[in-house]
Amino acid sequence: MEQINNKMSTYIDMAIEYAPKVLLGLLALLIGLWIISKIVKMLGNVMNRSSLDKSVQPFLLSLVGVILKVMLLFSVAETVGLQTTSFIAVLAAAGFAVGMALANFAAGVMVLIFKPYKVGDLVQAQDQLGHIDEVQIFNTIMTTLDHKQVIIPNGRAISGTITNLSHHDYMRVDCNVYIPYEQDFAEAQQIATDALKSVPKALSEPAPYVEIESFESHNIKLCARTHCSDADYWDVFFAANKNLKEAFAKAGIKINYAEGVHQGNY
Repeated sequence: MEQINNKMSTYIDMAIEYAPKVLLGLLALLIGLWIISKIVKMLGNVMNRSSLDKSVQPFLLSLVGVILKVMLLFSVAETVGLQTTSFIAVLAAAGFAVGMALANFAAGVMVLIFKPYKVGDLVQAQDQLGHIDEVQIFNTIMTTLDHKQVIIPNGRAISGTITNLSHHDYMRVDCNVYIPYEQDFAEAQQIATDALKSVPKALSEPAPYVEIESFESHNIKLCARTHCSDADYWDVFFAANKNLKEAFAKAGIKINYAEGVHQGNY
């Protein structure tokens, strides 16, 4: 019983000694995080008013945020009574996580230097297709075409094949039309070309064109191609198919069963 009382007394003494420090540390942490968020926000406003590259801004902001938070953690650790050397030893023990963070940081620097993509580009990476929102120090933030946010670690983002669909000034939109063998190709070609020329948001240069793609078992497969900016791809894609259907129907030309259409390429 006496041993239990001694332990309880020890625990109470430790609580009395460390509780104020812990509470003070938590308070300092919360206030410090609030101040850091204000500093980063203020710095972001300054960057927005400057001529700094939009792709660099999120990287620098996240870098400043991480540095300030690390400094805050060291300050809080000292407030609580932890030795800085012990705190560093804990970080060293998490070597794998630290190594991954450094690898993603290095990859983020490579993205900013070599610019395989930048903010606003339509990019396919790691089986994800979307517009780049931010390039942070550890991650690349992307919004997919179906409006989902995807976070890709920078190390993974550049470890595979990257397809930048915004690198050139335009994208190609591919549509397929299937016509009977008895249909005159020149007539069908002219009708389809005129239909593509009237598609809203489609580019006049490069000019749209229609050619025979293949001879199927029961029909002829035509490829009808036009071009647009990456931002207008889906609008042009759907409008092109609509115009083709209406143009062939107006001309009295039967469109055979279509086995599918393909997305545009450069």
